[in-house]
Amino acid sequence: MTIMVEDIMKLLCSLSGERKMKAAVKHSGKGALVTGAVAFVGGLVGGPPGLAVGGAVGGLLGAWMTSGQFKPIPQILMELPPAEQQKLFKEAMAIIRHLEWTDAVQLTALVMGSEALQQQLLAMLVNYITKELRAEIQYDD
Repeated sequence: MTIMVEDIMKLLCSLSGERKMKAAVKHSGKGALVTGAVAFVGGLVGGPPGLAVGGAVGGLLGAWMTSGQFKPIPQILMELPPAEQQKLFKEAMAIIRHLEWTDAVQLTALVMGSEALQQQLLAMLVNYITKELRAEIQYDD
C-alpha cells in the first residue's frame, strides 16, 4: 500500500472514530431463508394454523438473526482489501486534492481544521459504506 493511500485510510479512520461510527452488514438472505423454512415446517406439522404460527416465529427468528453485529468503522476500513481501499482513496482525493501534506498526522490536522472538508469526507464515507458494503451505520453517543 502506498504511503498516500495509508494516510487517507488513517484520516478516514480518525474521522469516523471521532464520530464513534459503527456499521453492520445486513444478512437479509439468511433471514428470509430461516423465515421460509420455519413457516414450511410449521405448515407441515400444524396445517394452516401451523403455517401462520411458523411464519410468525420464523419472521421473529429471521429478524433476530439478521440484526447484525456493529463493528467500529475504523476496524472495517483497515480490513478492506487493497482494491477497495484504493477506491476510497480516489474518492477522498477528489475532495482533498488541493491540500499538501507530508504525513497522516499533518493531513488529519488540516482536515480537522475545516468543518466543510470533514462533512464532505464523512458524506463520501457514509455513501461508500451504505452503497458498496450495504451496511447500516450507527452513531454511538
